Amino acid sequence: MASIASTFVVDDLGIAVPPGARQRRRPRFRTWRLIAMLLAGAYFLLPIYAGMQFALQNDSNHFSFFAFKALPSSPGFSAAFFLSIRLAFVTVVLSMALMVPTSIYVHLRLPRVRRIVEFITILPIVIPPIILITGVLGSYPGWIKASPYLLSLVYVILAMPFVYRSLDAGLNAIDLKTLVEASRSLGASWFNTLRKVVLPNLRPSLLSAMVLTLALVLGEYTMATLDLWTTIPVWIVNFQQADGHITTAASMLGLIGTWVLLTLIVSLDRSQSRRTRRRTGAL
Repeated sequence: MASIASTFVVDDLGIAVPPGARQRRRPRFRTWRLIAMLLAGAYFLLPIYAGMQFALQNDSNHFSFFAFKALPSSPGFSAAFFLSIRLAFVTVVLSMALMVPTSIYVHLRLPRVRRIVEFITILPIVIPPIILITGVLGSYPGWIKASPYLLSLVYVILAMPFVYRSLDAGLNAIDLKTLVEASRSLGASWFNTLRKVVLPNLRPSLLSAMVLTLALVLGEYTMATLDLWTTIPVWIVNFQQADGHITTAASMLGLIGTWVLLTLIVSLDRSQSRRTRRRTGAL
């Protein structure tokens, strides 16, 4: 009996299993997963590779950085770039200022109207942007239409489905009511509760909402061109007839820049989460 018992090992659940059972339970990398990853990588990376290859060629089809070097000095590029950055900043600030308190209040005080709010926030996806900007230009006063920040007001509506769902997912992942009641019972004001308790727990959702809003503003074309403002997408379309290599270089820089920004934000959030877990473990 001792010799038979010695041929078995005890797993984590306290059950005697043969020695090779653990090796058989290890997950194996399946071939179809490798094929799916290769197809997905080709789908996303091949267009980027083709665009970069075209941007790094001159008129003689030779390798050159001419398009990237000439991009900052191209007519109208600097103005379009800084206008897009200003619009993105204002849109992100307005979206967060409007949607964060609204989402928290709906989750705390008005849980019964969450379905109605979800339906309202999904309407900008159903309504085409050309219809939305046409209605805005026909109804808003002239002094607002003369400002480029009218686009920021409309972009807030356009980004609302993505911002609300990012925040809603973050609020569903935490026990919001318990956190708020505990903070309030300890004497914290509503502002301090929001700033020191709720927002730190919503950091991943806030970052996701900001990145989605930023990507939407920097890539939107229809509303900007109908409002007669030259943002980066409008400049790319207008300047394409002059030099396709330069406009392709601008598109690639925008795509790669947004990708790098998203990677940095995710990395910073993970680093902050690790530091928080370490401090919590030390305590």
